[in-house]
Amino acid sequence: MGKEKDSFEKAVATNRKAYHDYFIEDKFEAGIMLKGTEVKSLRDGRVNLQDSYASVKGSEVFLHHCHISPYSHGNLMNHEPLRTRKLLLHRKEINKLLSKTQQQGLTLIPLRIYFSKRGLAKVELGLAKGKKQHDRRASIKNREASREVERAMKDRR
Repeated sequence: MGKEKDSFEKAVATNRKAYHDYFIEDKFEAGIMLKGTEVKSLRDGRVNLQDSYASVKGSEVFLHHCHISPYSHGNLMNHEPLRTRKLLLHRKEINKLLSKTQQQGLTLIPLRIYFSKRGLAKVELGLAKGKKQHDRRASIKNREASREVERAMKDRR
């Protein structure tokens, strides 16, 4: 069922560096409140998630430092590229995120932005724990070792 769902989604941007810098422990899907020109820029794929993060303030979740470029055909009604955007989650999910980020010291990182099969812009949030330098080195070493094994298996066939 999951693969069928993914075939309808159109990924706009992914945060590949998040997997390098953090251990992703859990994932959440959230809606995002956008202005009209922001949606048009998203459809053009003009978004950067590299330094962005999400935070829980009170009973709301906000996305910070997500750069959505101004729409090329927008005029006076164009949006500010780095504005803070509200994320839409259920109350239970917000409470869960609030407790995990306060008690366990986890961070909310946007992993990707995509359009659902209904055409709605969604953000996939990851509940993440930061990696230390030696953890990054170990994950790179593991990745290279698995590539070597794959190459050896491919050559053998």
